[in-house]
Amino acid sequence: MPLGIVLRRTPGVTRWAAHSWQAAAVLPGAPVKHWKELRREGDAVEYHADTLTLELHRAEAEAYRTGLSAAVPSVFVVFDLGEGPHGIVPRLVTASPYEAQDYADSGEEQVDAVPMPAGLRAWIEAFVERHHVEEKFVKRQRNRKRVDLVQTGIGDARIAKAADVYASPRLKREARG
Repeated sequence: MPLGIVLRRTPGVTRWAAHSWQAAAVLPGAPVKHWKELRREGDAVEYHADTLTLELHRAEAEAYRTGLSAAVPSVFVVFDLGEGPHGIVPRLVTASPYEAQDYADSGEEQVDAVPMPAGLRAWIEAFVERHHVEEKFVKRQRNRKRVDLVQTGIGDARIAKAADVYASPRLKREARG
């Protein structure tokens, strides 16, 4: 589903950042636009920055279900900073909080959560209902085999294993002579 990405630019709060960018909304089914100004309130400006495709995958249905169960179900917009004419480029939109966390952990991109519009939420809920398969929890069993009973590869190969495996060959020769 194509989603228009609405970015809000506000003045920076420090002298090191002229502007601050934040994802303000998504527009489901939006046409392709690049940096179309939508509205201006004082120094704050909102742009329809780009239109990205939200793709849903059956293997991620559990992640979408987790996102839908949040207090405020959201889609996540991932940006590359320092690129493009405005210093920010929207790269990805996802409904998976797990994927968003992966991008946020790298620290190279900015990730913003945007509340899902009602129609988008219904579309994702229908997808999850159709494709989610509950997996039965299977507790892993410990392997009780004792691996510490055999000493393989320990010590010096030149020393017979009946002796102390940590003895050095020089000390053993000195003890004989």
